[in-house]
Amino acid sequence: MPAAPSSPIPAGLGQLAGWDPACPEELPDLLARLSGLPDPRRRRGRRHPLPYVLAVAACAVLAGAKSLTAIAEWAADASDRLLFCCGAALRDPDRPCRAPSEATVRRVLQHIDGDAFDAAIGGWLTARAAASRAADQGEHPPPGPARAAVAVDGKSLRGAIRADGRCVHLISALRGDGIVLAQREVDVKSNEITAFRPLLEPLDLTGAVVTFDALLTQTDHAKFLVEQKGAHYIASNSQELWIS
Repeated sequence: MPAAPSSPIPAGLGQLAGWDPACPEELPDLLARLSGLPDPRRRRGRRHPLPYVLAVAACAVLAGAKSLTAIAEWAADASDRLLFCCGAALRDPDRPCRAPSEATVRRVLQHIDGDAFDAAIGGWLTARAAASRAADQGEHPPPGPARAAVAVDGKSLRGAIRADGRCVHLISALRGDGIVLAQREVDVKSNEITAFRPLLEPLDLTGAVVTFDALLTQTDHAKFLVEQKGAHYIASNSQELWIS
């Protein structure tokens, strides 16, 4: 029989794809952000701390892993120093750091709070990009302040299928430089319209220009952005262009 296809990485890790690998000195901030996530596992039988498993998965994806199997293989080949920087627990000084197995990675990623995980990863990437941008601007200062641009869009994940055969659909808010500011899964009984406001509610959009497509071009969305978030918007439907 042919081998079963390897499971794709979850949505929370998908935003890491294409970024440069993490340096050890960047990992303490990632661990701090992941440490606030609720652990979905039972207390009994936990071998690895939750932030450690998630940090290993994040680093593996940054290094090019595209499936849960690839994450586990990367972890198995990682050095003790790197695993220690990711938060490995050293229970036995005579034994090197133990990498989480594929089964452990799978269980954790399947049951973790997806929205909280997205927020933690997105916050870390945002801070990482800000630090890199600040370093670059030190050498080449920008000519003047620019208004932030945020694009809201929804996509179905390729290869991510639920047990009932339905695709996993996400709605995301992306900054102009590609940073995912927020991301939510659209409920199978709902649509992107009802997910728009909960997606943007936690974000500081003061002065930002938010763009979205025809499906999301709703009067309530425009009022929400202008009156409650202090933002501007550019949107269009089949008949007109909305700008504020």
